[in-house]
Amino acid sequence: MARIPLLSGSRVPLVNLPDDVVLLTPPPPLEPLQDVVAAVGEALRYPLSGPPLSDLVTRGGRVTIVVEPPSLPLPGAANDPRQEAVAAAVDELERLGMPAANHTILIAGGLGRRAGRRELEAVLRPTRARDYRGAVAVHDASSLELQPLNIDGVATVTVHRALTEADLVVCVTAAETSERGGTCALLSCCGARSIASAEPAPSLLAPSNSPAGELAAAIATALGRRASVIGVSLVLDHPHLTGSHRSYPSSPRGLASLARSPLRRVLNVLPGPLREHTLQRLGREVASTGVLAGPPAVAHAEALLRGISLRGAQLQGQLDTLVVPLSWSGLNVPREPLNPITAAAISLGHGMRLWRDSSPLADGGTIVLLHDLRRTFGHGPQAPYRALFQVLRDGGTDDQLTAGREAAAVDERALAAYRDGRAPHPLLPYTDWASCRPALDHGGRVLVAGCRDAGSARALGFVPTHSTAAALDMARGVAGGSHRLGVLLGPPYPPVIVS
Repeated sequence: MARIPLLSGSRVPLVNLPDDVVLLTPPPPLEPLQDVVAAVGEALRYPLSGPPLSDLVTRGGRVTIVVEPPSLPLPGAANDPRQEAVAAAVDELERLGMPAANHTILIAGGLGRRAGRRELEAVLRPTRARDYRGAVAVHDASSLELQPLNIDGVATVTVHRALTEADLVVCVTAAETSERGGTCALLSCCGARSIASAEPAPSLLAPSNSPAGELAAAIATALGRRASVIGVSLVLDHPHLTGSHRSYPSSPRGLASLARSPLRRVLNVLPGPLREHTLQRLGREVASTGVLAGPPAVAHAEALLRGISLRGAQLQGQLDTLVVPLSWSGLNVPREPLNPITAAAISLGHGMRLWRDSSPLADGGTIVLLHDLRRTFGHGPQAPYRALFQVLRDGGTDDQLTAGREAAAVDERALAAYRDGRAPHPLLPYTDWASCRPALDHGGRVLVAGCRDAGSARALGFVPTHSTAAALDMARGVAGGSHRLGVLLGPPYPPVIVS
């Protein structure tokens, strides 16, 4: 019997697992790029396809640089190579005759909470931010000033004014999933209903099968009729801890070291807010291993495939039961404590969709979530999630969800909180819950190990259990006495390549 330290919210308990358990771990840290700025400049001069940046610029023209909040990977690091990439793009544009005064950095936040001052300051490194002379805009998905954009075969969508008024659009993103980065950054600059209209794909690592990616590509094509469009996609390494636990969870030595660590025991007995603060402040680093440029969809797809091959965890055959540890904070920036819906979105909507070729879980298999699933709803950023939870608790039928979604889209109080940056868009909880649907349809049941709020688990259709041992015994009984068990170590979760 192996004792493995796994995250369960803000605690790190030791979980007893059989010796034949399959641990889906990321590879050790890769050799990072030594000069991201030079790599971005070279990528823009020699793109994968299409003309180089020098052929797209309009001297003295206006340029919009589209960036996304650093919500992925989760959890991230204070120093992010995307900051250097944005600075490199600004320098290259200035060198080619587009002055910084004509630059607009557009933060494509989608339906997430609108960026505040702290998030705006993090777009560039502090030394570069002081020298930047352009404008910075934060997208508002509910704004009445969004401009119409005609797309072939699709109803007219509305996009941020900075995109339609620019002579050149440059997307600077990281290739983490098929629904984040690349042309999907342009989709995140559209109206709320357009962003929420895309159906979630079964896998987040297959750009060709992503409805969100198809809609985003159509938006990029329509935008390309008005302005030149080019993308820069970074291949990021898996985030790693610094210090004594640097090798966790990529090596058995790191797992054993954390299991013996007295700091883990101290952390588990601290009050909840202090545990979360301690985990958030742990030293982490994330580096870039490659930079690609070209049409946003092309650069993003190629960077995503390279990232999967470099960071992926290999799995031979499917699993009957998959254990998914959960983080202490949500996917969106700024980070908020998990509530039952965001916990489901991280584990089922994100972690369980990070696979290539085939799902790691067999049809009808069991998913075990490590989290207490306590209700943390309040009257601030969590208020839109509380409204959806009430709908799910009352039955959560398709008709009820549709009615609740339509009511949320026109809730003036919730929209005002979104515009002021006090809460996410009221449609975000519905898109988060919809992202769980592929995993729920594929798996047979979801067990919550260590659940402390049985009512919240049952409201979501999950089965509460008191401990991980009880959940694994239940999964083994459902499988007929024996089952192939795996653990998706994280977060951040590695891509899983199933063969």
